[in-house]
Amino acid sequence: MSDVIGKAHQFTTRMGDDEVLFETGKLAMQAGGAVTATLGETVVLATATMSKSVREGMSFFPLSVDYEEKLYAAGRIPGSFFRREGRPAESAILTARVIDRCLRPLFPKDLRNEVQIILYALSHDQEHQVDMLGIAAASAALMISDIPWDGPVGGARIGMIGDEFVVNPTFSQMQQSILDLRVAGTSEAINMVECGAVEVDEETMLRALQLGHESIQPIIAIQNEMREQLGKPKAEYPAHVVEEALQAEVSERVSPQLRQILVENTDRNARSEAIKVFQEEVVAEYEKRNAELAEDEQINLGDVKEAFDEAFKKIVRHRILHEGVRPDGRDFVTIRPLSAEVDVLPRVHGTGLFQRGETQVLTVATLGTPRDSQELDGLAPEENKRYLHHYNFPPFSTGETWFLRGPKRREIGHGALAETALRSMIPDEKDFPYTIRLVSEVLSSNGSTSMASVCGSTLALMDAGVPIVRPVAGIAMGLISDDDQVAILTDIQGMEDHLGDMDFKVAGTSEGITALQMDIKIAGLSPEVMAQALSQARDARMQILEVITNTIPKPREQLKDYAPRMTTLKIDPQKIGAVIGPGGKIVRSIQERTGVTVDIQEDGTVFVAGSDGPSVEIAVEEIRSLTEDPEVGRIYTGKVTRIEPFGAFVEFLPGRDGMVHISQLADYRVSSVEDEVSIGDEIMVMVTNIEHDGKVRLSRQAVLEGWSAEEARQHDRPTGGGGRGRGERRGNDRRGGNRGGSRRGNDRRGGNRGGNRNM
Repeated sequence: MSDVIGKAHQFTTRMGDDEVLFETGKLAMQAGGAVTATLGETVVLATATMSKSVREGMSFFPLSVDYEEKLYAAGRIPGSFFRREGRPAESAILTARVIDRCLRPLFPKDLRNEVQIILYALSHDQEHQVDMLGIAAASAALMISDIPWDGPVGGARIGMIGDEFVVNPTFSQMQQSILDLRVAGTSEAINMVECGAVEVDEETMLRALQLGHESIQPIIAIQNEMREQLGKPKAEYPAHVVEEALQAEVSERVSPQLRQILVENTDRNARSEAIKVFQEEVVAEYEKRNAELAEDEQINLGDVKEAFDEAFKKIVRHRILHEGVRPDGRDFVTIRPLSAEVDVLPRVHGTGLFQRGETQVLTVATLGTPRDSQELDGLAPEENKRYLHHYNFPPFSTGETWFLRGPKRREIGHGALAETALRSMIPDEKDFPYTIRLVSEVLSSNGSTSMASVCGSTLALMDAGVPIVRPVAGIAMGLISDDDQVAILTDIQGMEDHLGDMDFKVAGTSEGITALQMDIKIAGLSPEVMAQALSQARDARMQILEVITNTIPKPREQLKDYAPRMTTLKIDPQKIGAVIGPGGKIVRSIQERTGVTVDIQEDGTVFVAGSDGPSVEIAVEEIRSLTEDPEVGRIYTGKVTRIEPFGAFVEFLPGRDGMVHISQLADYRVSSVEDEVSIGDEIMVMVTNIEHDGKVRLSRQAVLEGWSAEEARQHDRPTGGGGRGRGERRGNDRRGGNRGGSRRGNDRRGGNRGGNRNM
């Protein structure tokens, strides 16, 4: 048995103030590389494996990074019908994307063997987060594996509490942080950024980025040590390259005409069509040549297409770097034409249509009740969220066709980025108790649809009457670099994203940054380049914000006609049962009669939502009456439930009654209670006193006379005159016994009651 079990090798380093333990050799011995990383009581297993051969027809590098949240890691059983993990939660997909983005640029460009990286959270302590630990674990697994890779990388999270940065903050610390910055990179430079913030300025962001890069150095150093001690020899692989002679031949054939096409066609569609026709012409030439060659001498037409694309890429990049001309004729900082519109659709709660060049996004806002919030079934402590953003990228947006099979990882990632950009501007639940869902429909795409979604979402929120703190806008920055020459491009289009070295998305308000995301295809970026990119992004953001505020200066003061009306009230948590009733009978009755929706929270917060204001007001009043305590001096409308010779009992609150003494039933002398009121009558009464045992004294006369509670109590006391003798009051003040001549005839129902009325 001891021969089967692997020998564990352990390495320790620090992530911020915390110790990180790396272990390998014990688990998953047959993977190309397997490492567990432990931080606190959070344990992540990462494995990296490469296929032995290239899949036939593969024209790209097939890398997959998957992170699976195992709920047993936090001692939970999945909530699905099958009680097992199903499709990855959104949080797991986003974690996988973060890890993927910092690993991918460092693989050989000519590798076509399939590489699969799988991560499990084996234990989760609900304090230490998985994503940055997962980057370190995956990088370490690649380092000790036989997979060719130019790592290592490390990742760090930077928070900001008050004016102080915090490295590797816990979940509880992040509740107080205005910054959630995730940075990954090599020892030389940053190669991945993901950030959400509460209006952090550019200078502070640069300092946080620098701290993040410094913080990953111990993680990188320990991985190099692991590689030196335990690393496997790197595997040989069949490099996928186009022969230099063919590349040179194709480039010489196509470059002059490609340059001419670029000069003559700044319009995207015209340019794309011209390039397509030209490529088909070139491929046809090689097909004709192949017909005259022996089979083993024929030229691979796929290599011809790759050589054509490489030649085109070099021309585009050269024109940008050395001539200062972009494919559509713009300079480096000019934004494409902008337009914005609100109130686009008649029935929805809010809409925003934003267009930048050929990129067009329609965002629709929907307001719901707290019960519409999303329940989360992941490892993070967060159980639900009330602000959701969903992003859809249909095939027609690029003039293509493909099967619709639900949101892809890219769509989930773009939706999460737009959600992050606006999250800090969403009003607190106590000020605006709605669940908010935004759906961004990409109708046309030519670069940076995620940032267009941010702009469209701002418009939709303000159109819906959501009192956001400030409008948010976003812009995508690009980079073209060659040795020491660098061109930073504002508002990149699709071609520049595809052929460039960076996609750096920046969103924020007039006051600061709210979200960042950076993907690069080169080894990393210097601080100087990042500073320039952030500066250009801020200038562009201000231009877009001006377009947004010219369209709709501030959130509408009133919700749209079809949006639900909602009122929030607070009740004593101990009285929740009084509102719900046996088996939910009471709350269901309120909802059925008024047509509203009632949500009751454990802390006694009650949300009442309906399609019209009067229905909501009726329901709120009923709930208040079910839970409120009687208040001396307050007037209530109650129902007579019982009649006694000395007075009437009135239910003035649900389940709560008080007595109106006969002397307080009217603004004149009453001889018989039954002559004045009957069971079932509704009368207005004032609470004049609440005794120490909880009994409530009511007065109808106080309402009729306009008295205060104190005046009512004064008139309720026995006096020597005023038309009501002391003998009359004495007889009325005590139940039973001899109550005086004026009441003696009224002591028994059915007796003589007429005499007193004639006195």
